[in-house]
Amino acid sequence: MTPTADPKLELFRHTLATLAYRGGKAIRNAPAGFADFCPGEGLRTPGQILAHVGDLFDWALSIAKGQQVWNNSTPLPWEQESERFFAALKKFDDYLASGEPVNSSLEKLFQGPVADALTHVGQIAMLRRLAAAPIKAENYHKATIEVGRVGVDQASPKREF
Repeated sequence: MTPTADPKLELFRHTLATLAYRGGKAIRNAPAGFADFCPGEGLRTPGQILAHVGDLFDWALSIAKGQQVWNNSTPLPWEQESERFFAALKKFDDYLASGEPVNSSLEKLFQGPVADALTHVGQIAMLRRLAAAPIKAENYHKATIEVGRVGVDQASPKREF
């Protein structure tokens, strides 16, 4: 069975494309200083959260390749960390699309790194609002999200409000 013929893999990769779309919206056009915004003592900054998300996709790729490795990265400047987010997501998606063996169940990859990344993208969106720089709400059901589109180049929103 080719990678594109596996409906479970297609849904999983669609989830990654959704993360790229929603994550891109949360990190794009962040105001100066947003990376270091801290709403309270002991809480992660948006820059620390975004670095963690990059680490999650590096980890996911290592799991898929059968060589589980974790790294706690020091946050890069916001723009570089944003580029890292898309690069790590693309490397993971490219591996899944390659037909190479995935050395974990997709369910385990979902419940670990992918679900964690979904949570953290939501945190960044919430922190944007707390930092007085909210992103526009959107009808995500109408968004153009396509399997394999996991880079910075995302479709324009169809219906923001």
